[in-house]
Amino acid sequence: MLKKLIILSISVFLLSLNANAGSDNELKLSKNQKKETKDCFEKLNRATFSFNQGLDKAIIKPLAKSYRKLPDPIQKGTSNAVKNLSTLITIPNNVLQGDVKLALINTGRLVVNSTIGILGIIDVANKMGFPKYIPEDYGQTLGTWGVGPGCYLVLPVLGPSNLRDTAGSFVNVMGGDPWFNASVQGNNEYLNDQIYLTSKALSGIEFRAYNIESLDNIEKNSLDFYASVRSLYSQDRENKIKNNQRGSIEVLYTEEDWQELENQ
Repeated sequence: MLKKLIILSISVFLLSLNANAGSDNELKLSKNQKKETKDCFEKLNRATFSFNQGLDKAIIKPLAKSYRKLPDPIQKGTSNAVKNLSTLITIPNNVLQGDVKLALINTGRLVVNSTIGILGIIDVANKMGFPKYIPEDYGQTLGTWGVGPGCYLVLPVLGPSNLRDTAGSFVNVMGGDPWFNASVQGNNEYLNDQIYLTSKALSGIEFRAYNIESLDNIEKNSLDFYASVRSLYSQDRENKIKNNQRGSIEVLYTEEDWQELENQ
């Protein structure tokens, strides 16, 4: 029982990290959005942010850099496999958001890639002309239902989140994620909690690897890195809820732009 509780806690954290990733694993930033972010726990958040920065510099960023040195086919195959697993969460969220047609399309994508694509390592569906895959999660679904983000949170190790997205992550591990159910809760001899946690950790490392330069630029150009990341996360999640996440991060280089971002 204790082991399952520990795995449950770790899984919630890992799922919170995955909420940051867009369809191409890159964050999307727009300076045209001005929406106040409630930072109810700012002192604690800043302390956790500092801890996370030290951990990132010591462990996570070096791992991400090592990941980028792998041969392109390995990186691509890993990315495709991780994306394929995320479809298991996207499909029920398509339904909950009222987009049954997209749920059927993503179900077809999952079947094709899991079989012909060898467990998702090859994105056959993309080659067949399926629409661009856009992941959804329960935090986004709560947002489409009108639930506000609540207070901004910085989670240890995992970084930015908010009360709504953290609640959405709990839905995943309470039965909303078929991959979690099969590997952690199930009694399958081929699947176990280590495989599940490894897949989520790979997803997090991949996300960090795709955003090394982007986050470095933000840190270099911002007057307050914490405030910039807070605004970036809030805007990125808002874009996802509005299904406006297509495209990569829009890096703003001028000091005025970053000051504007920090004041939001």
